[in-house]
Order: sequence, then C-alpha cells, then structure tokens
Amino acid sequence: MSFLPYFYIPIYTFEKMKDKEGIIQAIYTIVKLIPYGRATSYGAIAKAIGYPNMSRMVGRIMGESSSADIPAYRVVNSQGILSAKAAFGNNDEMQKRLEEEGIVIRNDRICNWRTVFWNPIEEIRIEDL
Repeated sequence: MSFLPYFYIPIYTFEKMKDKEGIIQAIYTIVKLIPYGRATSYGAIAKAIGYPNMSRMVGRIMGESSSADIPAYRVVNSQGILSAKAAFGNNDEMQKRLEEEGIVIRNDRICNWRTVFWNPIEEIRIEDL
C-alpha cells in the first residue's frame, strides 16, 4: 500500500481547480472514496482538495448533491455532528444511513468519532484513485 503525501492531494491540477466544476468534481472524488462504516468532515475534504478554509463550500456542495453514487451522508461537521441532516429531505435519513453502516449516533452526533473519522489526507492510497 502506498499512501499519497499531502502535496499530492489535491487530486486535480491547480489549473482545473480554478473553475467551480473542477472543485465540485474533486470533492465528489474524495467523497466516493470514504469507506463503508466511516465518515469524514467538510473541513477534512476542503483540506484534501487544497482549500482548507472552504469547509462551508464543501457542505453546500454536499447539500446540493442528488446523485446516488455520492455518499454525502458520510460527511459531517468537524465534531462528528450531523449538521446537514435536513438536506436529506427526511431528518432521520442521514442518521439511518450511517447506522445501517454500523455507526452509532446519539443526539445527532457520531459517538466514536475519533474511530469513525476518515482523514483523506492520511488514508487515500494511490490505488484508490
């Protein structure tokens, strides 16, 4: 297993990242790599694509995602709180999907956040791309 050093993430070149569609595709690429039974934060994705101060933008893009192959429900805030659960139409849908993957939620928070947290900068492998 070979892991990418930080400077290899963003996945896309700087030129492509300048346009909005390139940023959206970079976010979707990262989100598709989140393993079953794990979750990450908006901020971790923002850092992984090279925009560490753009976690709100990541959240907005996740809220607008309607594609079934984008597991947006696996992206929560930095404390493991299900802050965007209303984006799933049914307030319980996000929690339901996470619990189906074995993630324990109490009071809209992932209980074992440190264990469940998937850090794309540390965990994306070259063979995943």
